[in-house]
Formats: sequence, structure tokens, C-alpha cells
Amino acid sequence: MSHRRLSRTLFGVGDPDQVGLSEVATFARLGWDDYQAGRIGRVIAGLPALIISAQALEETGDGASLITAARVYHLGASTLAKVGESDLSWIAAERAMETAEKSGSALALASSARAGTHALLSVGRFDDAMQLGQTAADWLRDQIDDNDAAGLSIAGMLYLRTAIASARRQDRSTTNELLAQAHEYACRLGHDSNEWHTMFGPTNVELHRMHAALDLGDVAWVVEHGPTVDASPLNVERQVTRRIDMARAYAWTARDEDALAELLTAEKSAPQIVRHSAVVRDTVKALHRRGHSRGTNRPLLQLADRCRAIQ
Repeated sequence: MSHRRLSRTLFGVGDPDQVGLSEVATFARLGWDDYQAGRIGRVIAGLPALIISAQALEETGDGASLITAARVYHLGASTLAKVGESDLSWIAAERAMETAEKSGSALALASSARAGTHALLSVGRFDDAMQLGQTAADWLRDQIDDNDAAGLSIAGMLYLRTAIASARRQDRSTTNELLAQAHEYACRLGHDSNEWHTMFGPTNVELHRMHAALDLGDVAWVVEHGPTVDASPLNVERQVTRRIDMARAYAWTARDEDALAELLTAEKSAPQIVRHSAVVRDTVKALHRRGHSRGTNRPLLQLADRCRAIQ
């Protein structure tokens, strides 16, 4: 929210020569690495300086600089959504898309659209999330060839995020179609990959299939099939998300000890993700309400305190 960006007439433009593109690109990549490793606190600590550098890079009008700036804004949008700052996440995603469009890069624009889809999901605008995600994925399909790993990964993730939006609208048929499209792209890619920090591939498709099933109410299916999904090839953020989904499923089927075990294991891997998750908070509240009548469960009470689930 820099006031200097409100008016070039009043404040002129910054000096982009003072910002090194390679250094900003390196720190942006490290920020994405921290995000995927669940080190959200480190990402948040570095974002203010990164955003200021991204704003300076925008002034160059150079394609590579604009792509890097868009990646920084995308990182900001994803991080803000992860900690529940949905409105700020949308602002960052909008900035990412605007900057990516100026860059002329199809991959940057489609990747930034993923940030927009994520932000729209976080504020409950499921129809808009579906429209943005599917439009961007369909458009990117015509911009890439069959062997473009980055393009396949970004398009595949767009279909996955759109599938989640569809599931939250309780549109089972469209959800299955979008998951099938993502599965096709994963098969074409042939392995779990992290192009453009997407972590896209067959395993991530299965994780999103689980998540969509929960949103559609297929809890018994998740309880039965979820434990067979091996998320170990993926990064910590994806592994923790799987455990949170399993905890939700176990909590809804009154398997409270299993739910708590999943959450505690997830917390050991990425405490900042777990403690700032609204989904975890709601799950812990449900476990606490049921467990309150059965006596004190100290690990649950301690987790509830760390997540601010109870007052």
C-alpha cells in the first residue's frame, strides 16, 4: 500500500536501476521454497522488502522484470490466503495478474490467474473462481505444446483449483470433469513436478480429489481411500494439507483420536500453517466440544490454545 504508487505526477517513478533483477528473482524463489516447506513466518518476514523491490521492477517495463514482480505478488497472495487475510490476498492476486499481463508471458499470466482463483476461493466467490480458473486453463491450453512441462503444470493446477470451486458449489458432475482434465495433464506430464512452484502431478491430483470429496460430503470415501495416498514425494505444505483433510474426515466420523493424531503430526511438520488455519481451528473446536464431556484431553487443549480455537 505504497502511497508513492498512487500518482506518478506527484511522486514520479522510482529508480529501477537500484534493484537487481537476479537478486529479486533469487529471493522470490527462496520465498516460494519457504512457503512450500511450511515456513510461513519466514515468508511473511521477507515479503515487505520483496514487494517494494517488485514495485521497482515494474517501472522497467522489461518482460523478465515484470514476470519476477508477478511471481512476488503471487507469493504474497498465496501466503495471505493461507493465514486468512482473504481481502489482501485478492489485492495481491489482482496486482499479480495485471503485472503478468504486461509482461506478455502466457505462463506468467496463467500462473497469476491461479493466485486469483485461490483468492476468490478464500472469500467464497466460487462462481467467479470457476470462471477465472477455467478460462485461464482453456486459454493456456492453446498457448503450449504437448511437451511443455511448465504449461502442463500450470494448466493442471488451474483445473484442480477450479474443481475445488465446483465442489464447493456442490456441482459433482463438473467437479469430476475438471478432475479428469487435471488427471489427463498429470498423465501427460508423467511425474510429480514443481514447475513454477506448482507441485503438480499425479499425487497432487489425488490430494485434490480427496479435498473435493470432502466438500461434496463423501467423507466415508476419504476415510477409506485417503490413507492409501502417499504424499511423501510432495513438499511439506502439500503433505500437511493432506493430514488436515484426513483430520477433517476423521472428525466428521467421530474418530477423534485419529483426527487429533493427524493434526499433531501436521503441526510438527509445519506449525505455522496448522496454527493459522481456519479449517484446523474449526476442526479443533468440534473435537473440543465432543471431548469436553469425556474429561480433559490435555494434548487437545494445548493444541486448541495454540490455534486460538477456544477462549
